[in-house]
Amino acid sequence: MEPYIKCAECGPPPFFLCLQCFTRGFEYKKHQSDHTYEIMTSDFPVLDPSWTAQEEMALLEAVMDCGFGNWQDVANQMCTKTKEECEKHYMKHFINNPLFASTLLNLKQAEEAKTADTAIPFLSTDDPPRPTFDSLLSRDMAGYMPARADFIEEFDNYAEWDLRDIDFVEDDSDILHALKMAVVDIYHSRLKERQRRKKIIRDHGLINLRKFQLMERRYPKEVQDLYETMRRFARIVGPVEHDKFIESHALEFELRREIKRLQEYRTAGITNFCSARTYDHLKKTREEERLKRTMLSEVLQYIQDSSACQQWLRRQADIDSGLSPSIPMASNSGRRSAPPLNLTGLPGTEKLNEKEKELCQMVRLVPGAYLEYKSALLNECNKQGGLRLAQARALIKIDVNKTRKIYDFLIREGYITKA
Repeated sequence: MEPYIKCAECGPPPFFLCLQCFTRGFEYKKHQSDHTYEIMTSDFPVLDPSWTAQEEMALLEAVMDCGFGNWQDVANQMCTKTKEECEKHYMKHFINNPLFASTLLNLKQAEEAKTADTAIPFLSTDDPPRPTFDSLLSRDMAGYMPARADFIEEFDNYAEWDLRDIDFVEDDSDILHALKMAVVDIYHSRLKERQRRKKIIRDHGLINLRKFQLMERRYPKEVQDLYETMRRFARIVGPVEHDKFIESHALEFELRREIKRLQEYRTAGITNFCSARTYDHLKKTREEERLKRTMLSEVLQYIQDSSACQQWLRRQADIDSGLSPSIPMASNSGRRSAPPLNLTGLPGTEKLNEKEKELCQMVRLVPGAYLEYKSALLNECNKQGGLRLAQARALIKIDVNKTRKIYDFLIREGYITKA
């Protein structure tokens, strides 16, 4: 009961005394009767001069017990305030108080900021994207139409054809009627399978292919291979369980790699992380030097002409420094180079920018074929997280020199990245 006494010298935990024990000089363990003390009471105003802190707490407890709006029961439980006083005070200081409103707004904004990077809520009143037919976005979404929650071409797209000539008439025999009902049942099973596949696509987020591929690229190559292998089982375990499974294996891979790295340090006699950083830097430098020596030895092995070798080295130095090659490669064949291709009137030219037009003219490649090759390389790069020249040559079955020029152009312009 208030007021009560709090010892100012004992604690933590705080030591409290009732007035009766305090007047008798009660002592317990470390507490002595001559210690300094504080008189604790809630008999002071907080929000309203006519309401004490004890009454504020009693009001909140009464509203929690009796429910919001039952002001007569709240007043009966408090005993010190009338029904009108309880309602007016609660509405003024706890519902319409701008201080509490701003605090709740800040809490809501903090909660929204916390979930901003993980999910974007979609409201039914939002206008969904409507990609045009046969556009790049429409192809990436497999022809999905968000406004209708439907696909341009459904699974088992011609299932309805089996029903187009069926007509139930009264003079059908029992066998014919049973056959028609069997066809309808088969059609219903196809509709169920169509809905099941739609649900899998929506639940696993497979409609937005680019976003799905970007999520895959977060993982190392080994985990990506596991992701590809386990994808066929995702429809069985569900999206959340499947993601937990992949995340757990990604964590296991990271732990194994870290353990292997620490074991390498221990084998090299390293006992602190400062030495480990120096070791990693020296190891990286040695690897770069080894790769340079290997590349130079391969070049010297296949190029016998010393002048051509020097030209190649100077040209590579210009490329590495970001400059255009100053020395053209010598041609030993003696053949005249073909004139640039005239792109006037060729289909697909309007879809190219100036640099792409220049590339098609130099490699003598029609715009339509170039756009197909570019799309194939971009899709493979997004899927793998990077692309090597050997992979590009395997995808594009044309002259290897043209493939190399297309590959270098896409790398230079930032369309794809090296693996």
